[in-house]
Amino acid sequence: MLRTFIAFLSITAFVVASVSVAVAEENAHVLVVVGPSGHPPGSHEVLAGGRVVEGCLENASNLEGMTVTVVDQWPSEEQRAKADTIVFIGDTFPANRFENPSQNLRDLAQMMDRGCGIVCLHYATGLLGMDVSKDGSHPLLNWMGGYFANRSCPHHESIARIVPEATIVPATPEHPVSRGWKEFTIHDEPYINNYFGPDRNRPAANVTVFATSMLPPESPQREIVAWGIDRPDGGRGFGIVMPHFYKNWKQPDLRRFILNGIVWTARQPVPEDGVQSELVDLEAYGPASVEYSRNKK
Repeated sequence: MLRTFIAFLSITAFVVASVSVAVAEENAHVLVVVGPSGHPPGSHEVLAGGRVVEGCLENASNLEGMTVTVVDQWPSEEQRAKADTIVFIGDTFPANRFENPSQNLRDLAQMMDRGCGIVCLHYATGLLGMDVSKDGSHPLLNWMGGYFANRSCPHHESIARIVPEATIVPATPEHPVSRGWKEFTIHDEPYINNYFGPDRNRPAANVTVFATSMLPPESPQREIVAWGIDRPDGGRGFGIVMPHFYKNWKQPDLRRFILNGIVWTARQPVPEDGVQSELVDLEAYGPASVEYSRNKK
């Protein structure tokens, strides 16, 4: 009887361990890639913004098993292989700004082909004229569904302008990315006339508009300021053209909107009330903060 009981305990321990491993293997991993930026203090603050994303996701009260790695260089093969979604923040699309952009795009293509998600925040949604073909073709259009076309682009010109008050309105309230946040007004630089493709600049059928704003103030039209895509490869993309000002990470609706989008692209369930994060003092994430491991495992 004792030997039978011991055998039972051994089997139970093995099953529990196996389940624990299975749960651990299902944990989502977010890779945040911080590109170069030449903006003055207070705007962009790309490395600090990447740290905010890390802190909010790893400490969200209603998420489990979400881990984040932040790097400010092109990620290693190991880091790319581990990612369920890759988040870019920087002055224009970082894959084109780091050394060897052709290889970087090939690396990303491998990630996208296996269904990895992709997210670009604010100016990381942007491409320069040198990055695109004459007709505006670029892999980012297929991976994310749209992009900000810098004025140097030959095919289209998006508009970047700081406005005192931009009211951001949910466009698809029933979508998981829209959970837990409501219409808000913000002083920021929400890009308009973003590029969605050659079909009269209309988003493709698999692109979902998440948020719009009536801009510019003097001649308002309903402009797309955030969108997502369900790709044929099974992956998802999310683009949002804010925040320009670092302080706007304090805006709870904007922050939840962004975090929801990241979780959605990682193919994880978005909580019914959206990702709940308690933001600590932004200075704790700033460039002058105490030593930080850029390549945290």
